[in-house]
Amino acid sequence: MTLTSAKASPWWTPSVHADRRPFLMGRNAIQAALRGYFAREDFIEVDTATLQVSPGNEAHLHAFATQALTTDGQAAPFYLHTSPEFACKKLLAAGEQRIACFAHVYRNRERGPLHHPEFTMLEWYRAAESYASLMMDCVRMLALAAETVKTAKLVYRGTECDPFAGPERISVAEAFSRHAGIDLLGSVYADGSTDREHLAAEMRRVGMRVADDDHWADLFSRVLVEKVEPHLGFGRVTILDEYPVSEAALARPSAQDPRVAERFELYACGVELANGFGELTNATEQRRRFEIEMVEKMRVYGEAYPLDEDFLAALAIMPEASGIALGFDRLVMLATGATRIDQVLWAPVAEYGR
Repeated sequence: MTLTSAKASPWWTPSVHADRRPFLMGRNAIQAALRGYFAREDFIEVDTATLQVSPGNEAHLHAFATQALTTDGQAAPFYLHTSPEFACKKLLAAGEQRIACFAHVYRNRERGPLHHPEFTMLEWYRAAESYASLMMDCVRMLALAAETVKTAKLVYRGTECDPFAGPERISVAEAFSRHAGIDLLGSVYADGSTDREHLAAEMRRVGMRVADDDHWADLFSRVLVEKVEPHLGFGRVTILDEYPVSEAALARPSAQDPRVAERFELYACGVELANGFGELTNATEQRRRFEIEMVEKMRVYGEAYPLDEDFLAALAIMPEASGIALGFDRLVMLATGATRIDQVLWAPVAEYGR
């Protein structure tokens, strides 16, 4: 007789649900607390459509494709959005000043302890305010989440972060120098173009692997993942700021240094929680960047997504603004002590693949 391993019980099994329920109740409490925060800050909560003509135009984001049928059966391609960003910016163009959105979003090729094909993205936007205001929002909201579930720390797999301590704010270039010994901005020119050979030489100097077919973006990502991210958000929150402009397709260049952009990411316990921008509002430049991203996507993955012409038209009249996307489920995980994202989802997507 052949023995087979027992299949794990599904999430709806009463005993499994009983184990998950404290995390889920924490989720509801945190969501209510954050809604209260936005109300006190005079935000309007908005609800955006999931179906979009473009799911987004970042090279390494993967969408779920579908189609819409007319009454006579003609088909038009649509996608499940990877973010409510385009719709939210259209609302800013329409005249809204402060908006927030808890959106179900969909990303293909993503599943693991911190990734799920369908998850909740919390996005909020402040018209006529700098992206530093978003950093303050994040600090307050992480503390609020912890207070709500009566914990003094965020935790993930044996690591801790104090959400009440002042955050560390460090530029990407500083982080590359500190944690990898690499001069990043020596490989970035004033016009935003990059020098692959300079970065490759820096990486070889410190003993890192470089493949012949690696582009500058591949090398940047390798250093970030292998050398920098393992040091972020331990003990206190880290704000990783000023990404190279080529790694910030939706952010405006910094007024202090044109090589970097007004983009930051928020880390706690080594987990990336949020991605914020001083928003790019130049429609011509945004189109150029999207086209570059789609060329890269075609190079790496053999596919590309259409541009949202409606979004680009709205961008031309959108006011100066800052905006951010926060992985709400991940925040709940860290505040409640969950170790897998499916523990904080009321009804996880069915398992698929091997």
